Amino acid sequence: MTHNRQVMIFGEIVEGKLSAVTKELLGCGRILSNELGEELSAVFIGNEISHPASEAIAFGADKVYVVDDPLVKDYQTDSYLLSMTKIFEKEMPQIFIFGQTSIGIDLAPRLAFKLNTTIVLDCVELSIDPDTKLLLRTKPVFGGKAMATFFSEFYPQLATVRPNSMPPLGRDNSRSGKVITIDADLDPLLIRTKVLGKVTEKIEGIKLEDAEVIISGGRGIGGAEGFKQLKEMVKTMKGAAVGATRSACDAGWVPTTMQIGLTGKIVTPNLYVAVALSGASQHMAGCSGSKTIVAINKDPEANIFKEAQFGVIGDWGIVLPPFIRKIEELLKSN
Repeated sequence: MTHNRQVMIFGEIVEGKLSAVTKELLGCGRILSNELGEELSAVFIGNEISHPASEAIAFGADKVYVVDDPLVKDYQTDSYLLSMTKIFEKEMPQIFIFGQTSIGIDLAPRLAFKLNTTIVLDCVELSIDPDTKLLLRTKPVFGGKAMATFFSEFYPQLATVRPNSMPPLGRDNSRSGKVITIDADLDPLLIRTKVLGKVTEKIEGIKLEDAEVIISGGRGIGGAEGFKQLKEMVKTMKGAAVGATRSACDAGWVPTTMQIGLTGKIVTPNLYVAVALSGASQHMAGCSGSKTIVAINKDPEANIFKEAQFGVIGDWGIVLPPFIRKIEELLKSN
């Protein structure tokens, strides 16, 4: 099977706009395609999405492929996999990149299996080997304690990219490109599931995945009341959110949507403040990509101090309030 050297990314539309991770993929894909001297394309699947999808050109794409069909209005594995197979039959790119999102982690491995190729999930760095022109895929391993780089001679070369791990390009409205509509010719009988309804989760403030500053609490917070205090403390901070360890979620102090870790959300904020948590490897797997980690804990032997760049030994109730006030001052000065 012949593959061209084209680089493709899988784009997602959220609330009628390009998602943040899509812009990151376009920025990363632009670098890879420039190294290969090839075009960068973006693929979008949905219904009535041609206009927002075309914005991908301003963020680095040369071509935008759109599957616009009522049958793919909502994400379903069968319909999206059939659509992606159609696109690969037509274009056969050398490299295809997904975001490490709920769609990406479900769809990408299935597509890799169908195409009889390999895939590396949750990458934080992608590059082109100058000699072989193969895609080098780097990801955290051993709970984030080390980085491993993988390559494969199987085509196409697939990867998912962790959100907030790569910088997007700035918008350039002067860029030009093509928007190509693809008829996936979907057979409704091959789609085995149907979306009967959606429940939108109400989130106060900013999402954890989008937060620049995260104050995360563990069992040492003491209970639900402690987390209420954390939320009050960060309420006035721009771009800040509160997270939690699995033990705090299992205790019922906070909802599981706030859980950060191997079985929770993966976050990469500029500042991660670990409050009264031990620093177990399962939790650190979810926040090890943070630019700066600050630990606050009464136990000087807590493992979190080995993971953090900065640490304060003390009662979080005494240490955290003035610390947050200082952060607010610094944010305002910038």
